[in-house]
Amino acid sequence: MPRMLIVDDDLHLRKLILTYAQLEDFQCREAESSDQAIRFLQKEEFDIVILDVMMPGPDGFKALARIRNFTQIPVIMLTARREEYDRLLGFNLGADDYVPKPFSPKELMARVNAVLRRTGKHRPDDRLSFGGMVIRPDARIVLLDGRPVKLPPKEFDLLLKLARNEHMVFSREQLLNTVWGFDYFGDTRTVDTHIKSLREHLGSYRSFIETVWGVGYKFEQQKND
Repeated sequence: MPRMLIVDDDLHLRKLILTYAQLEDFQCREAESSDQAIRFLQKEEFDIVILDVMMPGPDGFKALARIRNFTQIPVIMLTARREEYDRLLGFNLGADDYVPKPFSPKELMARVNAVLRRTGKHRPDDRLSFGGMVIRPDARIVLLDGRPVKLPPKEFDLLLKLARNEHMVFSREQLLNTVWGFDYFGDTRTVDTHIKSLREHLGSYRSFIETVWGVGYKFEQQKND
């Protein structure tokens, strides 16, 4: 799962980017200042940084210059300023892309994925382990106490989406958009039908898929006796 660092002093904007990034299976960390971002980058591994230019204290340009002193991690700059000088300065300092505000979160994520493809930073899918349940994205197989279970495609995609975001609650609409696709026009009951079938396939591990009444579903590892 690729890791993203979101650096912006605007809480609302950070949460907006966070929501769309998590829908595409990014693990995210937030920083509200350049100094905090530098500390995170020096201690943790990330695949990409979303960096706002206009922040109190050291601005995004100064932060980028410091970042380039110790890592070549891909950086996408965000700014409300549209002057050519600012764009050129960002690129000269080592920015990989430059997105003016206001922007479409979907377009931002498209640019993120394009930068990651270009820089070869996408990580291969690794197996996920939850006690006796092991999910292998590469083979699209689930192991339950060592026994392989081959799920129908959409059920596997649902399980993988929920398991990669353990504890996070997804509405039926979010699951339709991310598992079936943004252009899918099906009924939200489609999700319920697939969840019911998925639980049947999981047997004693069915309780890992929890219903959050009035909202949707989440994945929670349970102690299996």
